[in-house]
Amino acid sequence: MTAASASLFTIGDPRTDRTGVRLRRWLDKVFFLHLDTWPWAPAGTSLKNFSTRHMPDRPPHLPPDPEDDDGQPRLYADRFEHEPVLLHEALSFLQAGPNKLLIDATLGGGGHSAQLLRAGAQVLGFDQDEMAIASATERLQAHEDCFVALPMNFRRAAEVLDETGIIGVDGILADLGVSSHQIDTAERGFSFQQDGPLDMRMNSQAECTAASIVNEWSAEDLRRIFQEYGEEPLARRAATVIVRRREQRPFLRTLDLAETLASVMPRHGKTHPATRVFQALRIEVNDELGALRDLLEHAPRLLKPGGRIVIISFHSLEDRLVKQAFQKRAAEWIDRPEWPEARPNPDRTLRILTKKPVAATPEETSRNPRSRSARLRVAERLSS
Repeated sequence: MTAASASLFTIGDPRTDRTGVRLRRWLDKVFFLHLDTWPWAPAGTSLKNFSTRHMPDRPPHLPPDPEDDDGQPRLYADRFEHEPVLLHEALSFLQAGPNKLLIDATLGGGGHSAQLLRAGAQVLGFDQDEMAIASATERLQAHEDCFVALPMNFRRAAEVLDETGIIGVDGILADLGVSSHQIDTAERGFSFQQDGPLDMRMNSQAECTAASIVNEWSAEDLRRIFQEYGEEPLARRAATVIVRRREQRPFLRTLDLAETLASVMPRHGKTHPATRVFQALRIEVNDELGALRDLLEHAPRLLKPGGRIVIISFHSLEDRLVKQAFQKRAAEWIDRPEWPEARPNPDRTLRILTKKPVAATPEETSRNPRSRSARLRVAERLSS
């Protein structure tokens, strides 16, 4: 690792606190073992010369930087612009400050992490999108002594802490869903309003794409995910039209699928007929709910006593999972019909800090329309 990053996450007295040493050793190990997750790592990269400085380099399969009005190429970091939602509220609940170790589970463009770092905290960022990792690392390079971005899904946070021997963190932040940059980049295939390949992968190295699902899955399986993940009332109709049309030619482009769905599904107000189907496909392609369940399951043991988990969700499926997981871990007593009386909850490890989810202020929603559907929930690790 570089001389600058050698001091990363040295918390407390270095003579007695080995956290920094363990993390640095693990980072060297993960860089070596998981070079397949670093698609821009040059051939022949070794432990000796591989460091976090490799992360800002542009992945070779990505398109070149666009140019500014003066014809000069823009910085790579500028390509992942994303305004973080509920930023003030998230920072307030996390209580970021010196000697705090925090996990930014959804690094994105680094908007939340930038503020956490400015408050003096040390941040371990996760993101499976290699463009986000490269962009955030470039953007936050001034904080390289107290920031590391890992190119992996946040569901592996427990693995990272276990392998490094880090006992716990002071806070976890997760801003769920798809980023504005991913939606606005047509070649990523997330949007039904722009023509692009039917992809939707947040991790471009993953095998499953939206095209493989709509062209290969049975009508019943398509109906199931449209209904469960998209909450689409016309899920069966959507699945049927897809199966019939793909017999003529496969679906390869986003607008092709969107127009096919619009031909048989009515529009309700401003909502495009393909909205819920595209949401369902994105969730399935990236196993978003499965990853969220894993994070919620492991979060209590990842947090130090008094540590907090802050989760921002954007649709009812995510918010429901978060609400139920917090309630399960916060209930003092549990009861079942077959029991003679209620019993103490053996899984009680959290205290809920938000009785109702926190929504964006009118000022924020007018400035950032994406924040209208955002809901923030917070829980705190009990001291015992």
